[in-house]
Amino acid sequence: MDRDKIFSWLKAERLSLADLLDDLGAHEWESDSLCPGWTVHDVAAHLTMSTRSTLLGTIGGVIRARGDFNTMVADQARERAARFTPAELVAQFRQTAGSPRRALGAGPMDPLVDALVHGQDVARPLGRLREMPEGPVMAALAHVHDSSFYGARKRFLGTRLVATDLDWSAGEGPDEVRGPAGDLLLLATGRVSGLAALSGSGAQRIAARLGGR
Repeated sequence: MDRDKIFSWLKAERLSLADLLDDLGAHEWESDSLCPGWTVHDVAAHLTMSTRSTLLGTIGGVIRARGDFNTMVADQARERAARFTPAELVAQFRQTAGSPRRALGAGPMDPLVDALVHGQDVARPLGRLREMPEGPVMAALAHVHDSSFYGARKRFLGTRLVATDLDWSAGEGPDEVRGPAGDLLLLATGRVSGLAALSGSGAQRIAARLGGR
């Protein structure tokens, strides 16, 4: 896919998400997100990091987390959330919304996936509706489905995914999962909340694989 197109989607999604964050009240910033153990404040801090991470900082974080990448990401998000106020994080997010810089090892699509999914991590627990634009969500879903990083290959083994609101499908097998593309994206990135709007013979099996996460 054309990188300029991906980047234009990413910038628009970041600025839209910054507007959402700027509209939140103090109590909402301290609310739980869809990321287990992360507050909305933690998620916002994490979102500012992809354009600010360094090789040395990443290596040091991995060492401190004893090689656990997910622990490193969570630790760094919480450390940054403790350092900066909500207003400061929103300003930082807007400041680098147009930056092409990305975290070590990330491909061009990964920051877009991050912004789309974390936007839902923030919005859904707060009861706020956040639509995912058609082009970006289809591209993100295709990327996550085929990537080894997100665990979707194993999660959807033997399962066909069918979007009910867009012309998109992927995978094959005896089971099927149907639903809105945005909910399929949440499920593909391990969010059990995505199951609420989904149906099909594979939905229950995948729920069991997620273990209620």
